[in-house]
Amino acid sequence: MAIASRVSKRALSTFAAAKLPEAVAAAGEAVATAEPLPPVTPASLSPSERVLQFEDTGRLFAGEPTSALVRTLAALQALSVGPLVDAATAALRSPAVAGSALGRAAARATAYKHFCAGETAGEAAAVVRRLWSGGMGGILDYGIEDAEDGHACDRNAAGFVAAVDVAASLPPGSASVCIKITALCPIALLEKTSDLLRWQKKHPSFNLPWKAHSFPILSDSSPLYLTSSEPPALTAEEERELVLAHERLLSVCAACAEHGIPLLVDAEYATVQPAIDYFTLVGALAFNGEGTAGADRPIVHGTVQAYLRDARDRLEAMVRAAERERVRLGLKVVRGAYLARETRLAASLGVPSPIHGSIQDTHDCYNGCAAFLLDRVRRGSASVMLATHNVESGQLAAAHAQELGIPKGDRNLQFAQLMGMADGLSLSLRNAGFQVSKYLPYGPVEQIIPYLIRRAEENRGLLSASSFDRQLLRKELARRVKAAVVGRE
Repeated sequence: MAIASRVSKRALSTFAAAKLPEAVAAAGEAVATAEPLPPVTPASLSPSERVLQFEDTGRLFAGEPTSALVRTLAALQALSVGPLVDAATAALRSPAVAGSALGRAAARATAYKHFCAGETAGEAAAVVRRLWSGGMGGILDYGIEDAEDGHACDRNAAGFVAAVDVAASLPPGSASVCIKITALCPIALLEKTSDLLRWQKKHPSFNLPWKAHSFPILSDSSPLYLTSSEPPALTAEEERELVLAHERLLSVCAACAEHGIPLLVDAEYATVQPAIDYFTLVGALAFNGEGTAGADRPIVHGTVQAYLRDARDRLEAMVRAAERERVRLGLKVVRGAYLARETRLAASLGVPSPIHGSIQDTHDCYNGCAAFLLDRVRRGSASVMLATHNVESGQLAAAHAQELGIPKGDRNLQFAQLMGMADGLSLSLRNAGFQVSKYLPYGPVEQIIPYLIRRAEENRGLLSASSFDRQLLRKELARRVKAAVVGRE
């Protein structure tokens, strides 16, 4: 069975051309840079120069037990069956099922077991140690989100700090920590704050007395239609709660800075994303600037979702602002996990979706953002985590990083994939010498259900890479069966 590891000509040309808008925009800037390297082109990437190799599945999956490969293949195969996934996600959304002991047990034995690292931080830490012994790291994600009040936010902040403490107890460099701002600030307040930030983007003279200095968080191409009229100002109590939310985030940042643990702040959905970016960038200013623990390697990392039409515009604006202020910006680039939610919301409002009109446009945007940031890594002004399940994007980024001369051991360039997904890509990147981590959500089953629903939708949706995973797994299992039969003859 032939495994297609080739990169398409269109993707390569898109990746190479991704630096053109930056070059035009930077023409008037007095920024001293090295002489630009020639871009990657289809002709320049011969089969022997492809950094990631998938043909030899024996080498790719060396050390992986056959039983684990069989379980993974079975899980991905089940999740590729549309009607089955639809029935499962409907059940998970139903309080009668998700709230019952039987429903939780069914989820724990199926999707939870495949995508999650356990119910406790200790169980997740054991997974990190196993990954580290195999040459990969782990991203600890205490899977809580959508807090309703300040008391819940306080509990969540304590849980995040506990995750940092666990990461600090693991081998140095083996773990980072991921959080969601919706767990640290009540949802209603994030929505109202986002409305106010969008309104200020429309009307720059609009005063927000509580707003601290930050980098640009919105662009003219952002979905500003979500705020169609002037929102009410925050009340004194809401301003107080906003300060408390800042303090919760900064306490987690401080714990990470104390131990040198990278903190990854997840992106979420459009109604609250402006406030999330605002919180994240204020944290980056406090912990990633000159004279801080994150001056050489950022502590605080924001997230850019490439399926959004405004992703590239916002990325360029915030990176250039950080460079002007000598702040080393940390960013995680993903395709995005809220496609169904964003599409439903836009349709209900009768407005265009904030998401690109085609999957190819999303791929092009992701590759362009990756190329832009890899150049910043080369310059020493940014740190990037390329979180992707797309083999073509991984191949392109690896080749471009190699062409730029970025050392494979450079901790400012990381790749990441979710636990239970894109294992072939993770292993190939590891084998090529890159820094790779798996995203490890943990927590009680009922707490992780929103995450499981998104994974199920993603695995059968437009952003899925599981068909390639299944192809690799089938090839390796067939090879092992054949080897076992020949060995008995």
